[in-house]
Amino acid sequence: MCTVCRIQLNRSQGDLCWINLRDSSQSHVDGSDVTQTPILWKYQGDSATMSCNHTKGDLYFQMYWYRQLPGETMKLIVFTTRGKKDDDQDFGEFSKEKFSVTKPTADKGTFTVKNLQPNDKGLYFCAVSQHSDTDEAES
Repeated sequence: MCTVCRIQLNRSQGDLCWINLRDSSQSHVDGSDVTQTPILWKYQGDSATMSCNHTKGDLYFQMYWYRQLPGETMKLIVFTTRGKKDDDQDFGEFSKEKFSVTKPTADKGTFTVKNLQPNDKGLYFCAVSQHSDTDEAES
């Protein structure tokens, strides 16, 4: 299950603003059980934090954050699970200085893009999945 967020640039009174807009028409998956921040205004240099919540239940404690830049394919930025410490997050090719993630409970998580720049424009996806080993979900 996933939803989509779109980050775009908008010029407002000479300042560079950011719009984070949920655009479920871009999603090919029914995201009705997963929701993200609907709209968020930020300036260049600010941080943008998106929340992701779901109603799938406690077994859906895995969360994935993806980004699709204009003209590129979607890329996984980070995968996280409930209660995972910041130092244990694996951002792969992406920088911990640029992105951060929290997952305090099975049904909630946040994703932050730090120091917003024009090249951060794109689609941001949150997805959740059920872990096949339910013993880990209990611990």
